[in-house]
Amino acid sequence: MTNRILIVEDEKDLSRTLEYSLTKDGYDTLCAATGEEGVEMACRQPVPDLVILDLMLPDISGLEVCRRIRGHPPTHDISILILTAKGEEIDRVVGFEVGADDYVVKPFSIRELKLRIEAILRRRNSETPGEKMLEKRGVLPLNRTTQSIQVGGEEISLTSLEFRILDALVTNPGQFMSRDTLLKRVWGEKSDVRSRTVDVHVNRLREKLGSANQLIETRRNVGYRYNPPKTDFSG
Repeated sequence: MTNRILIVEDEKDLSRTLEYSLTKDGYDTLCAATGEEGVEMACRQPVPDLVILDLMLPDISGLEVCRRIRGHPPTHDISILILTAKGEEIDRVVGFEVGADDYVVKPFSIRELKLRIEAILRRRNSETPGEKMLEKRGVLPLNRTTQSIQVGGEEISLTSLEFRILDALVTNPGQFMSRDTLLKRVWGEKSDVRSRTVDVHVNRLREKLGSANQLIETRRNVGYRYNPPKTDFSG
């Protein structure tokens, strides 16, 4: 099945270049020149598989676009790649905090961008659910179909990155995993995402776990591990 990519970029020449290059590679592409238009197009059925998102848009910021996509159930699971001239570490961290899957700084190589897109979509497509699958690792149920968990009888939705981090940890209960190991497991061998990004996503994951947040233990200069609880948090 052809992957659909939405390009949210107000620079017309760049938008056309991306559209041409990605269409030539077999992707189904859509283009939006403003943030509001990008949000509206992301909600159209069928929703895109991935959004290439500029941060500096003429109406609302790309960060707000990212928040809206992540906060709307029908678009919650769309992969988001931020493409921007804002390359400071704090910009990257904020981008990942609002739910981006990857972050590419302008100027960039089209070849590199395509490799990043392929990596994101490969991870996404490898998670094809098929039949609904509910696994119970320890006593924390992970639902791969909806990328959610059950805590206290409540279903909590996670971003794809948060789910993969949690899945990596609960697959190895009681074992510490370094940030570098998690980066390779979750983002891939060739990713240049920095280790601080792992901290950002783990902190967001802990917030969502609520009463079960102690299940993820941090050890300074070592990494993170999942401690199977004695109490059943699934409710």
